[in-house]
Amino acid sequence: MVNKTHEMKLYKMKLRLKTTFLALTILQLSLAQQIDGTWNGKLNVQGQEIPLVFHFTENKKEIKGTMDSPSQGASGIPIDKVTFKKNELSLSMMGGSIEYTGELDNNTIKGLFKQSGMEFNLNLTKGEMKKPGNTKLPSTDEELKALAAKEKGKYTYAVNDYFAKPKSSSFQLSPNGTFMSYREKDENLKKHVYVKNIKSGEVKRVIEEKEELIRGYGWANDSRLVYVMDKGGNEDYHLFAVDIDGKNQKELTPYKGVKVNILEMLKEDKDHMIISMNKNNAEVFDPYKINIKNGEIEQLYENKDITNPIANYVFDKDGNLRGYAKLKDGMNYEIYYQKSNGKFEVILETNWDDSFYISNFNYASTNKNEAYVVSNLNSDKTEIFRYDLEKNEVLEKLFGHEKYDVNGLATSRNRGWELDYFSYEGEKYHIIPISDYYKKLHARLKEEFPNHEFYVSDKTDDETQYLIYVTSDRLYGKYYAYDVQKDEIKLLFDLMPQLKEEDMAEMRPISFESRDGLTLHGYITLPKEAVEGEKVPLIVNPHGGPQGVRDSWGFNPESQLFASRGYATLQVNFRISGGYGKAFLRKGYKQVGRKAMDDVEDGLKYVIEQGWIDPEKIAIYGGSHGGYAVLRGLTKTPDLYTCGIDYVGVSNLFSFMETIPPYWKPYLKMIKAIWYDLDVEEEKQIMKEVSPVFHIDKIKKPLFVVQGANDPRVNIDESDQIVEGLRANGVSVPYMVKYDEGHGFGKEENRMEFYTAMMGFLAENLK
Repeated sequence: MVNKTHEMKLYKMKLRLKTTFLALTILQLSLAQQIDGTWNGKLNVQGQEIPLVFHFTENKKEIKGTMDSPSQGASGIPIDKVTFKKNELSLSMMGGSIEYTGELDNNTIKGLFKQSGMEFNLNLTKGEMKKPGNTKLPSTDEELKALAAKEKGKYTYAVNDYFAKPKSSSFQLSPNGTFMSYREKDENLKKHVYVKNIKSGEVKRVIEEKEELIRGYGWANDSRLVYVMDKGGNEDYHLFAVDIDGKNQKELTPYKGVKVNILEMLKEDKDHMIISMNKNNAEVFDPYKINIKNGEIEQLYENKDITNPIANYVFDKDGNLRGYAKLKDGMNYEIYYQKSNGKFEVILETNWDDSFYISNFNYASTNKNEAYVVSNLNSDKTEIFRYDLEKNEVLEKLFGHEKYDVNGLATSRNRGWELDYFSYEGEKYHIIPISDYYKKLHARLKEEFPNHEFYVSDKTDDETQYLIYVTSDRLYGKYYAYDVQKDEIKLLFDLMPQLKEEDMAEMRPISFESRDGLTLHGYITLPKEAVEGEKVPLIVNPHGGPQGVRDSWGFNPESQLFASRGYATLQVNFRISGGYGKAFLRKGYKQVGRKAMDDVEDGLKYVIEQGWIDPEKIAIYGGSHGGYAVLRGLTKTPDLYTCGIDYVGVSNLFSFMETIPPYWKPYLKMIKAIWYDLDVEEEKQIMKEVSPVFHIDKIKKPLFVVQGANDPRVNIDESDQIVEGLRANGVSVPYMVKYDEGHGFGKEENRMEFYTAMMGFLAENLK
């Protein structure tokens, strides 16, 4: 009886234990199910929002997890350990020195993210993070790799030889010449900013590039640097500053959805600079004086009339607002100048496409109202004048050119604001020395670097030290240091030493006549096979813009890559391109997709007639407006091209107009004047005629489409429309989308993938 009683107690105890264990198991499973799935959140790091996505699954009573970092293009990063007990989540990733702890509360995990000794608040919410566009359309990584693999054979140079960012670049001198800054790439392809003490040789990393790219940087004064970044290519640039020892780093403009433009660096006020921001209204920009140490801002003027906003501000070297250009009725400008009575008065009214802008005030003159003005009000080409803004009259025409716009000039702050040179771009870039000092300097550099273009990329305030950038159509670029006192020129850095000049292709300027009698200019880059008399495949490469933009002579990595594969490249400065006068510009209005495309076709006809090109092997490739030209070319003349590559291109003029950035909206009338106006029935019909998306059935040749998901200028829907339409017709279209890019790919890894896939596509369709 005792034994039976004992057995019964043991049985009941086992039953209780089993029940308890079962309850705990059920509890653990329910807890696991609570976090099973996808959770997303955003880290705020120095004003940058870095999205993170966690994926959790319950497997054999364990919780497994991975992490995505979309802005880095990284996905499926394994999490070493995940625990979830009593609504508390804990995870660790040894490889990235990452830890996270958080508590689940009403479908939100509130917690702390730790990495390498730094801590950040991070809240996670359940559900997939919505990506822009139709996420079902992009080709898979495997499909794009298979496309890239279609290029076979051995070549002297690989894609990365042309498109890897230089190991070091962006060299700059501190104003006093004590330091030199530069960018240097690490093993993860991040380009950090370093400062070197020229005398001691000591080097310090002062700006670390993380998930977001440093879009530009420069010296604010002898002890502090400024730099700009956006988020994933959205072009909402924010301004940052840091001391030259890497300390006192600060985001100066921590305003969400606000874009910063730098107007004046203010050498005479070392603690401030002048910027503009669309802080008060997304559509217009107001000027501010900003303290580069603490970010304190002072609004200097207000865009009160949003319908007729101020489009451009003019400040003098001391940071005083001296004038501005105000948009009138969306199509014209009123030029205001502060007269001696202290009031801003209208001195000129101009058409929107006329040029009149103050390049510099003439501080060498006793007349404070005298300025160097670039204008084409009384001529077809822009010219440079000395101008009295108070009296509103020309004092002297200084320089002009009969064929090309003139727009560049430089003065010397060190030599009492002496005028040093003028510049313009014809077939090549030209500098016209004016001062005796610069004539001597220019002659010295011309002697040192014959048959190359050279530029003064930077100089010290006392003009004793110069940085000289040397390049050509066959030379990517070299930086030289020039010590004026010693008359000593030393090579500082060869940006792309792996690319030998003798192996690169020649870029030749060309000119020809359009079908309606207009003289056109452009460039042809010929591979050695064409130079030796062989007919080669051609890539037609229309430029972006289209208005006011042009192709130029010089080293073009794309053209050189194409030449290394045996392809020639044609670049045509079609009507509406910049640099050839306002009559040439205006001939392109309302001709996008029409006569502008005729010009490209006439350029193609010209190079075929020269005997260089195989007319059966012609591709068309371009970005932005160039991408539009690809789609338009494949629909306008479907038998002319063998294949096409559309890079961030417009496909539908109607949806394009509807999705422009807010700060473009004040200029919508101008855009309509250049492109087309859907409120005018005749032009509305033209828009349908020249919008490729309405003529998808005419696309007979292979097409490769490439898009940045965060593009603020050409919405991802433009690419989605063309891909979806073609696939609905049963046409296979490789489609590359990068969710951490905007209007063009800025990240090296993405560019490599793009051009590698492009080479496979061309090998498949053009060889």
